[in-house]
Amino acid sequence: MARVQPADTLQALAESLLTRSALTEAGILLGCLGLAWLLVRLLRPRSADSTSIWFGRQGLDGVLFPVLALGLAYLSRRLLQGTLPVAVFNVAVPILMSLVAIRVTARVLHAAFPRSTLVRAVERTVSWLAWLGVVLWVTGVLPLLAEELDDVRWKIGGAQVSLRSLIEGALSAVVVLMAALWISSAIEARLLQGSTGAQLSLRKIAANGTRALLLFLGLLLALSAAGIDLTALSVLGGAVGVGIGFGLQKLAANYVSGFVILAEGSLRIGDIVRVDGFEGRITDIATRYTVIRALNGRESLVPNEMLLTQRIENASLSDRNVLLSSTVQVAYGTDVPSLMPLLCQAVAAVPRVLADPAPALQLAGFAADGLELNLLYWISDPENGQGNVRSDANLAILACLNRLGVEIPYPQRVVRTLAAASTGSTPSAAFSDRAETARPVP
Repeated sequence: MARVQPADTLQALAESLLTRSALTEAGILLGCLGLAWLLVRLLRPRSADSTSIWFGRQGLDGVLFPVLALGLAYLSRRLLQGTLPVAVFNVAVPILMSLVAIRVTARVLHAAFPRSTLVRAVERTVSWLAWLGVVLWVTGVLPLLAEELDDVRWKIGGAQVSLRSLIEGALSAVVVLMAALWISSAIEARLLQGSTGAQLSLRKIAANGTRALLLFLGLLLALSAAGIDLTALSVLGGAVGVGIGFGLQKLAANYVSGFVILAEGSLRIGDIVRVDGFEGRITDIATRYTVIRALNGRESLVPNEMLLTQRIENASLSDRNVLLSSTVQVAYGTDVPSLMPLLCQAVAAVPRVLADPAPALQLAGFAADGLELNLLYWISDPENGQGNVRSDANLAILACLNRLGVEIPYPQRVVRTLAAASTGSTPSAAFSDRAETARPVP
């Protein structure tokens, strides 16, 4: 039986696209696309998440639109067969299938790995491969290429393996892994929705465990789909165990430490911590590392093992309240007992300062230039910054002192001047002491 040449396929396709029935097919295809768009608009919730796999950011960039368009186009082609020479749908269906593959890959990878820089490169690679497959299918080259790939065979052990079976197995593995990532992302989003504090940590460990389990099962199914005997994995498992015992022990320790941290609740998402001189708020606890974001926007990726083996300062483990202080000096002779409640009231009026426990003022010491007062106050939201609330408290203290006329003393210094040598005074009288107040140079 003679093979159909790609040139004959292209000529027949071009002739069928120039007939009048092609206009009818094009109109029906536009109707399918319009109906799919309308269904997406009706099904999309008003408060849809921008990371939604089904609806995307605007509805049309999600997976649901090409899936509905493909289903309607395929149904229309089946209904039109026997009445019209379906030429437009024979081109449109492969294009919609490639669009579905691209959208599924892009949305699932963005949902599963939102911070990965490799997602865009993988998305472009899948797009090029999908559109290349469409061109090969429409032109009739794909069946010929598949036959040629099937002829390339070699023997591995006791099994015959062809290049075509390896490619089909790789595609099947990609489909299975995409499905596993999709399911794990949906479960993780549902588990983490509306959870905070200790509940968030427990749900995070459940989400990480679910993703690891699904990816493991997906990998086994993918290897089985690729034609690899799973009984051979026993040898591979022993090799992996040896590798973990020697070269991968740090990686394994970080993974185990991540689950331990989430399980015991010593560090939770949202806690204010200081690790190795870096202070910030925990924004994410991954399986290998923990993300700590400082107030200036910088982020630190700390290995989970470090959080278990080193001393960590947690400012919000049992109590989120943080103590701040402001120090000021007043002149000697100031009525400090009468001043204390007025300064406490001024600082208590600052918006973020807590009323319970109330601000307290202490006479910290007797300095060289004045009485040193230390005002203590508490806040409950250290993640919003500490310097800004301390500045507001200092401004309130300054306004209160100015209103009461309390002097903030300048530093006092003693200046010794040399008497004129022409006076004939004795050396002991050659110097005179004069106390002056050091003031800022204008």
